[in-house]
Amino acid sequence: MPKLTLREREALARARLLRVLGTHGIANWRTLEQKISDAGPGPMRVDPHILTPVRRTLEKEGLISRRTLGDETPWFSLPETPEEFVQARLAVQLPTYQAQQVDQFSKRMGQTLEVAIYRALLSQDTLPDFLGSYLDLDDHNDAALYKKEEPPKQLGRRNIGGDRRLDFMVRHPEAGWAGVEAKNIREWMYPSRKEIFDLLSKCVALDIVPILIARRIHFSTFVVLNTCGVIIHQTYNQLYPEADEVLATQARHKHNLGFHDIRARGTPDARLTQFISVHLPAVLPEHRNKFDNYKDLIERYTSEDIDYAEFAARVRRRRQGANEDHDWEDEEPSQEY
Repeated sequence: MPKLTLREREALARARLLRVLGTHGIANWRTLEQKISDAGPGPMRVDPHILTPVRRTLEKEGLISRRTLGDETPWFSLPETPEEFVQARLAVQLPTYQAQQVDQFSKRMGQTLEVAIYRALLSQDTLPDFLGSYLDLDDHNDAALYKKEEPPKQLGRRNIGGDRRLDFMVRHPEAGWAGVEAKNIREWMYPSRKEIFDLLSKCVALDIVPILIARRIHFSTFVVLNTCGVIIHQTYNQLYPEADEVLATQARHKHNLGFHDIRARGTPDARLTQFISVHLPAVLPEHRNKFDNYKDLIERYTSEDIDYAEFAARVRRRRQGANEDHDWEDEEPSQEY
């Protein structure tokens, strides 16, 4: 199928937003992203950085209504949808959404992907030296938080600074140390997001290869960061604690929040195990070389000497062997949302 132009993708986003809201009644933004950006046949999917401005346009035109509930999260519906139907749909979705926002659950959910990574690290022997561990996995289930021993913030004379830590650090016999960050969240990881800025900042401070593991990572993130030596793994699933299987089932249901990729498990699946035990050791030396070649640009970006637009443009031009100082001002960065 031919690649759609930007205008065609915007038209598709417009049609799908109106169609999904007409069927679903009312939805928060993550549900709309799930149903339009993640789900459905490939040609019908529209990435979030295109979907967001189209939704804003539809709001300005009065074709989509917004209301905020509880924690000020916006919910969207069509103006012509009967209020009794909107309220009936909220009665199904809102309790599930609110259960996800409870602080204790959010913290346990954040741990779940880390625990799966830790178990994957324990099960392999290609990278036997790693830092960061969970100390009481055998003492209780994941209905309560586990105790985490964080990696150090200092390697030799190098220090991350502040009270920041990486989730894990692994050592390769040739490439040296690498730093792992796990993001078990629904948002797609675009290259200019704060989470990625923080990962780059910590790893350049320690002079170690960055590794990002997250549910969905936009292609533009891969294009920019893979060039710079960052290793990227998409899980395609958001992990919930096993103790919250009921909540996971509710959130997955297509008539509830519709997060069909939720899995209630704290163990690594086959893809994550393969990544940790086979792919990661194989690519670390190559990515160490890439990181060394672009580390100066990463350091300028994370020290805020240059902004993301200039950083991405300089990365592109260096990759092409072009003059880095020539035309970065004319570049358009990947859109944040």
